[in-house]
Amino acid sequence: MKKDLGVQPALYPMPVLMIATYNEDETVDVMNMAWGGVCARDMVALNISRGHRTTKNIEARGAFTLSVADVAHLDESDYFGIASGNKVADKFERTGMTAVRSERVDAPVVQEYPITLECSVVEMQDQPYGLRVLGRIENVLADDAVLDESGRVDPARLNAFAFDQFQSGYYAMGEKVGQAWESGKRLA
Repeated sequence: MKKDLGVQPALYPMPVLMIATYNEDETVDVMNMAWGGVCARDMVALNISRGHRTTKNIEARGAFTLSVADVAHLDESDYFGIASGNKVADKFERTGMTAVRSERVDAPVVQEYPITLECSVVEMQDQPYGLRVLGRIENVLADDAVLDESGRVDPARLNAFAFDQFQSGYYAMGEKVGQAWESGKRLA
């Protein structure tokens, strides 16, 4: 029997994504967000509010990077969701993480995260339910340690974690349980 839970964002897994931008003084700002993801082959969509420092930076610079958080940096990633860039000017420095300037967009690349999408802003859409930022993926950077022998990202090596909207937990990802477009063929 199923229980009625009402209206809530009840999807799992939710990605834990790190949006990195530059502040107007060239310092690095990173925000932890879960309400976003790929919306086309070369596009991402971020659902964020206007009040975030990150939003102001995206609007001013027309660019951002989007990294996948990994278990090795769970504490720092969670902190980026706890501390507001509007209140804690040195929140990135407090983590001890490092960043370099993207070669493709006007945004920082956080060195410790294993995979980063370099994105340019295509559109900022004010909607009745919030702000949606559409970004074009200009390039993807991946650490050698997360690539398989063919040069593709290996999810097990990526060691990403997901956000659980039900109990506000983080869960490690990576165990392969099937093969897309193969596992279901027995039913065809």
